[in-house]
Amino acid sequence: MSSAAIQLIVLAGIALFLVLRLKNVLGTRDGFEGQEKPKPLPSSAKGKRPELEVIEGGFDHDISDHIDVKSTPGQALALMKKAEPTFQVTDFMNGARGAYEMILMAFESGDLQTLRQFLSDDVYTSFSSVVETRAREGLTIEANFLGVRELKLTSAEFDKNTKEAEITLRFVGELSSVVRDKTGEIVEGNPDEVKRQKDVWTFSRILGSNDPNWQLVATGG
Repeated sequence: MSSAAIQLIVLAGIALFLVLRLKNVLGTRDGFEGQEKPKPLPSSAKGKRPELEVIEGGFDHDISDHIDVKSTPGQALALMKKAEPTFQVTDFMNGARGAYEMILMAFESGDLQTLRQFLSDDVYTSFSSVVETRAREGLTIEANFLGVRELKLTSAEFDKNTKEAEITLRFVGELSSVVRDKTGEIVEGNPDEVKRQKDVWTFSRILGSNDPNWQLVATGG
C-alpha cells in the first residue's frame, strides 16, 4: 500500500452511520452504484461547448461534463454506455464520492467487514494488514472527515471482449485526526489542524453482469 493510503484518516466508531450512509448513497453493502440523476447543464454554460461526439443521435453531455468525449477515456466511457445503456457517468461519480468517504471511514475504524465488500482481493489484503498491525500496537485514531474537496475523472478503459470497465478518479479530501497510544496519549496529529488527503483510485466492474457494484482495484497518491 502507498504511504498515502496508509495515512488515510477518518472518523472511527460510527458503524451505524456507515450502514445508513451506505444505503442512502449506494443502495447496497456489496459495492457502489450511482443513484442520483445527472444534473441539468447550467444555463450560463450553454452554447459554449466545443464540438462534441454524437452518441445515438445526440451530444452526450453525461460524458462531456467530466472529460473530453474525443479523448481515449471519453471513447471508453462511450463504449461502456453502449455495453450497458443504464450506465451513467454522473451517477457513477456520485456513487464514487460516497464510496471514497465510506472506505476511508471503514479503514480507520478497523471495519474489515465493510472493506471486504468494497475492495478487490489485493487491495483488501493491503488495507487489512495495516488495520491488523495498528490493532496489535494498540493504536487508536480519532478523526473527522470533512468532505471531498475535489473529484476528477482521470482515466477510463473498457475491454470489449471481457466487458470489464475500469475508471480512475483523483480525490482530494479534507480531514483532521489524532493517533493515540495504549495510554491514550496523542502520538501524532492535531485535532484542530485540517489536512488534505490526496488519492488516485481505480474502480472496476464487469458491465452487463447481474452484479451492479464496483470494486476498488488499485490505489495511489
